Amino acid sequence: MSIGGGLEGALSATEDEVDAALKAAAAVTRELRKAKAGAARGQVRDLRKALSAAVDAAEQASAAATTAQASFDFDEKGHLESGAFAQELVAAAAASDVTMVERDQRLLCYPSLIKVLAGDAAVEIDRRREKRLRPSVLVDLLATAQKKPPRFRAEPFLESLETAYELVRSKQGHRDGVVLPLVDLWSVLTLLPSQRSEYTRPEFARDLYLLDASGVATTRAGRVMRWHASTGTKGSGTLVTVAQSGQQQLYWGLSFAEAS
Repeated sequence: MSIGGGLEGALSATEDEVDAALKAAAAVTRELRKAKAGAARGQVRDLRKALSAAVDAAEQASAAATTAQASFDFDEKGHLESGAFAQELVAAAAASDVTMVERDQRLLCYPSLIKVLAGDAAVEIDRRREKRLRPSVLVDLLATAQKKPPRFRAEPFLESLETAYELVRSKQGHRDGVVLPLVDLWSVLTLLPSQRSEYTRPEFARDLYLLDASGVATTRAGRVMRWHASTGTKGSGTLVTVAQSGQQQLYWGLSFAEAS
């Protein structure tokens, strides 16, 4: 995939320069092998000719390496910090028919969540640090991940939702079966400040979708969970993720009630 400009374009240009330097370096190796053979056999004229050619090739290789070094003057830190890298990655994904959207300082690309780590010249994909920043390479990684089943356990997640639901419902004095906003449940699941950075709203929204897609909705106690969109999907409490189909998926509230 060829994407002009940005980090992709800069890396592509430097890759070409490095390739030229490698070819020049290969010429050095080739001439030195000829010189070695000349010395081993006592072919003096061939030895002198090869050594002279090796010196010339080495000068050309040095010049090519210097050109390659000068070719990469890209400000990757500024690119990552400004948000331009995230935009470039979204465009690269679109060019490969991979849906990616930016939300809450995360890039959503089912089933992965990507966080740009500008200070480390890296990204974090589902909490795993990835130093390969070339957009086309990252998109290939994400597209491959989409073909694998997500590592998600629906039953324990449903139980944790029920526990959070009961805590919120009891605290607010609501009747059983009331519809509660999902952001209230997320607040309970991340009571400690450090937990909110470790389990963000985009991650919660992704897990809600995976639970939704699993079809698991009945707890061990026999209570059934139901999703509720209502008018809440228009409010600030709406959680957004990207479905496997590439469509944006919205979640707002849920309820638990005894099976009828």
